[in-house]
Amino acid sequence: MSKILKAVVLASILSGAPALAGEKDVMLYKNPQCGCCEGYADYLRQNGFNVTVKATHDLAAMSREAGIPDEAQGCHLSMIDGYAVSGHVPIGTVKKLLTERPDIKGVTLPGMPMGSPGMSGTKEGPFEMLEINKSGGVGGVYARE
Repeated sequence: MSKILKAVVLASILSGAPALAGEKDVMLYKNPQCGCCEGYADYLRQNGFNVTVKATHDLAAMSREAGIPDEAQGCHLSMIDGYAVSGHVPIGTVKKLLTERPDIKGVTLPGMPMGSPGMSGTKEGPFEMLEINKSGGVGGVYARE
C-alpha cells in the first residue's frame, strides 16, 4: 500500500468518516492469503452491500488504529458508513449498528469463530460482538447472535 493511500485509509478510520459514499458501501481490508474474508464479502453482497476488497499486509496495524486491541481483532476489517466492523460479524448486528448509530467506533467479533458468516463449521453458541469505544479499546457486548 502506498504511503499516501495508507494515510487516507488511516485518516478515514481515525476520523470515523465513511470509507465510501453510503451505508451500503463496504471497504473490506484483509490479509492477502486469507480466503474466508472473501466468503464474508460474498455474505455482505448477498445482503445488499456493495463490497470492495483490498488486500493488505498492514491489517493488524490498521485494526489497532481503529481502536481494536490485538486480542479482540477479527480476521478482517470492514469500514461501513463510518464504523469499523472487525471480523465475521453477522448481518443482524451490522444492520443494528447502522440503524441505532451508537456513539462508538464500531464492533468486533474476535478471531474466526466456526459457523460465523464466511466461515465453515457448526456454530456452537451465540456470537458476542463487542463495542469498540470512541477512545479506543473494547467495551461491553454490543450484540449477541
